[in-house]
Amino acid sequence: MSARRVPVSARLCVGLSLAVLMLGPMGAHAEPAPPVVAGADVTAAARAAPEMPAPVPSAEAKPGEPAPARKSRELPPMVIARVSADPLPTLAASTFLDTLRMADRYQAMADAGGWGTLPADLVIKPGARDAAVPALRRHLAMVGDLAPDTPVSDALDAPLVAAVMAFQARHGLPETGLVGRQTVAALNVPARVRQRQLSASAARQLGSTFAFGDRYVVVNIPAATVEAVERGVVVRRYVAVVGKPDKATPRIEARISSVNLNPTWTVPVSIIKKEIIPRMRRDPGYLARERIRILGPGGTEVDPTTVDWAGEKAATYTLRQDSGLDNSLGQVRIDMPNRQAVYMHDTPSKSLFARDVRFHSHGCVRVAQVKELAGWLLEGTPGPHGAGSAWGPIEIETSIATNERVDIKLTKQIPVTFVYLTGYATPDGRAHFRDDIYGIDSPAAAAAPGPDVTTTGSVTPRASPKPAVTPTPVRLAPVRPSPAAEAAPVPPGLIPSRSAGPTNR
Repeated sequence: MSARRVPVSARLCVGLSLAVLMLGPMGAHAEPAPPVVAGADVTAAARAAPEMPAPVPSAEAKPGEPAPARKSRELPPMVIARVSADPLPTLAASTFLDTLRMADRYQAMADAGGWGTLPADLVIKPGARDAAVPALRRHLAMVGDLAPDTPVSDALDAPLVAAVMAFQARHGLPETGLVGRQTVAALNVPARVRQRQLSASAARQLGSTFAFGDRYVVVNIPAATVEAVERGVVVRRYVAVVGKPDKATPRIEARISSVNLNPTWTVPVSIIKKEIIPRMRRDPGYLARERIRILGPGGTEVDPTTVDWAGEKAATYTLRQDSGLDNSLGQVRIDMPNRQAVYMHDTPSKSLFARDVRFHSHGCVRVAQVKELAGWLLEGTPGPHGAGSAWGPIEIETSIATNERVDIKLTKQIPVTFVYLTGYATPDGRAHFRDDIYGIDSPAAAAAPGPDVTTTGSVTPRASPKPAVTPTPVRLAPVRPSPAAEAAPVPPGLIPSRSAGPTNR
C-alpha cells in the first residue's frame, strides 16, 4: 500500500470529521457551484463565515412558553468567490507563441492610437442609453468582443451587453453586463499597457521546460486560481490565496509527488524571527494555544518557558504545529519538491476564499475545495485498502478522521507550474488580462532585483547568490531559446529553473 501512516499527537476533533461523513456533503462540497467569472460580489455578511453553534442542552418547555429552538450542528457553507467557466487553460503548449502574436496585434492598436477613456464614474445598466456608448462600442469592436457589423446605437442593447460580458470574462471580472467602476477601470487601461502585459508575460515563459502532458496543474499567481487540466481542457478550476506582494509566490516548475492528510507544519525560520518571537514576547501562551511544539536536538520537546525570547536564539529550535483543523496547512498538503520549498495546501482561514483580492499568504498557495483537488490528483493511485480501492471523498474524509498523518505517494507524478501571466492569449484568439499585483511588468521593475521570497516549506532552501537580471524587452521575436537550468532561487518574474529533487521534511 502506498500510504504511510505516521501517528502524531494532536487534538483533531474526530467527531466533527465523522459528522461530515454521516451527514453527507455539506456547504461548498455538496454540489458544485455553477462556474462563472472570478470576482464574485459577496456581501460583507457572507464574507465572514459564521462559527459553528455550540450544542445546547435539551430542555423541556415550561407551560405557556414556546419550545426552545434547536440549533443546527451542521457546518456552515464555505463562501467562495466565483471562477471562470472557460474550458481553455491559462497555460498550454501554444501559449507562448499565441501571446507573442497577440502582443504584436496590440502593438498595432497602440500605434494606431488605441482607444479613448471613459468617465471613471460611468455607470450604464443594460437597456439604458448614454452618450459614452458609441465609444464603448468602438473599443469592444477593436478588441474583438463586438462584431464590427453590429448596428450602431447609443443604447446598451442585448448584443452590446453580450460584448461587455465577454470583455469582463477576459479580465476576470463578474459577468454582469453592467458597465460599472471595475469594468470602466479595465476599459481605461491604455493599449500600450496591455501590449506590455502580453510581451512581459511571454518573456517570463522564455526558457520554460514545463512538461505538458495529459494531466497537469497551473497556478496563475495574478489570477489567484488553480487549474486542473486534463487532455487540454480545464476540468476543475479553484479559487486560491497566493503570496502578499512583500512575500511573493515564486514561479516554479515541479511535479506533484504526494498528498499529505493531517499534515504537521514546521515553521520556517523567517516566520519564527519576524512573527513568532515578537508574539511570544507579548503573549507567552501563544504557542500553547496554537499547539506549536518546540523541538530541540534529537526531537526532544522543550518547555517554552525555558526559552529566552528576548533575542533570536529561539530560531535555532524547530517549531512544529500539531495536525488538526486549526493547523496552518489545514487538513491537506499537496507536496511538490522544488528549490523554493513552496506547495499547495488547505487552510483554517477559509473566509479569505470569498474575497476578490486574495493575496495574503507567505508564498505558498492555499486552495479552496482542496480535498476535491486531492481526489483528482489521486486518481489512479491505489486507495487505503490497496489494489482495487481508490481515494474517493469518503476515503479521504475517513483517513482524516483517524487523527493520524497519512502520506499518499502518487503512482504517477503530475506536472505543476506556478506562472505569472498578467496578459496571455488562448488558441481561440482571445487576449486575457489580470492585474500586475507584484508590479513586475514595467521595464524598470524587470531591471530591478525581484523581492525576496519568504519560503513556507518545512526546509529552507540552500542559500545561494541571486542571478543577474536583465531587462525584459517589450517586443520579442517568436523564437524559443534552448532551455537553461539555474542553480539559484528564482524571484517572481524571472526565468524559471528546472524543478529540484525531493525536499526532506
